[in-house]
Amino acid sequence: MRLDDENESSHYEVQRGGGGGSFGGGGLGIIGMLLGSRFGLGGIAILVIGALIMGINPLSLLGGGGGGGPQVQTEQPGTQELTPVQRTSLKVLGSTERRWSEIFSAEGQQYPPPTLVFYSQNGMSGCGAAQSAMGPFYCPTDQKVYLDTDFFNEMETRFNAPGDFPIGYIIAHEVGHHVQTITGISDKVRAGQKSGSEAQGNALQVAMELQADCYAGVWANRDKNLMEAGDLEEGLRAAQAIGDDTLQKAAGRRPVPESFTHGTAAQRMEWLRKGLSTGDPAQCDTFKGV
Repeated sequence: MRLDDENESSHYEVQRGGGGGSFGGGGLGIIGMLLGSRFGLGGIAILVIGALIMGINPLSLLGGGGGGGPQVQTEQPGTQELTPVQRTSLKVLGSTERRWSEIFSAEGQQYPPPTLVFYSQNGMSGCGAAQSAMGPFYCPTDQKVYLDTDFFNEMETRFNAPGDFPIGYIIAHEVGHHVQTITGISDKVRAGQKSGSEAQGNALQVAMELQADCYAGVWANRDKNLMEAGDLEEGLRAAQAIGDDTLQKAAGRRPVPESFTHGTAAQRMEWLRKGLSTGDPAQCDTFKGV
């Protein structure tokens, strides 16, 4: 991506001091190995489900009840030296702010940008504990994106998705969840999940994640000056690497569609590509037929 001339967002925080913290007697590490790290709003819900299956108190994993959460210190912008990956992330975030502000403005609305929170290994969010095994995630309670930048190394080494465009894709995907929250889509999905079966709830979660993928593509389409040769291929490779079927196969398991919460590799690539080709959020209706 061409980010040299892009302005960094000022909407960020850095959490320090949370590394090495323990949650629920090491339960997070076990669940992390079972689930794998991948980004999405569903990370917290998946973590809780995994805890219940394994007999672990989910409150201890999410920073409530039982185990004490990590002691973290939040530093505001301008008070610390940022790493190159953090600066790249903030340039992407700044780009998403400008593009979504344009989209909202065209509808006579104002876009309230999310805050990006950097942490290392363990941190705290408005939704409870932040842990690197969860992957990047968006918390609707405080409207912040949480990111352990070591995840980008994992994308390259574990998921074979190198390059700088996956950084943009990941952040733009989480921003997509923010758009879903402020437009009321998230509330409708949660209401549907409460009233439906587990399979129906998973299907709604998949649709929500695929829409965030499509929204990430919309951002990239509307900021084509950032795109370089090979970026599209990098993004599609990243989408393929984190498909539910890909991850379940990598874990030595037979893919079980009813258990999917983020979509197959083919679905994730399809909706990212659709956003990239249209640049129109209205084309990102992944809920048809769900």
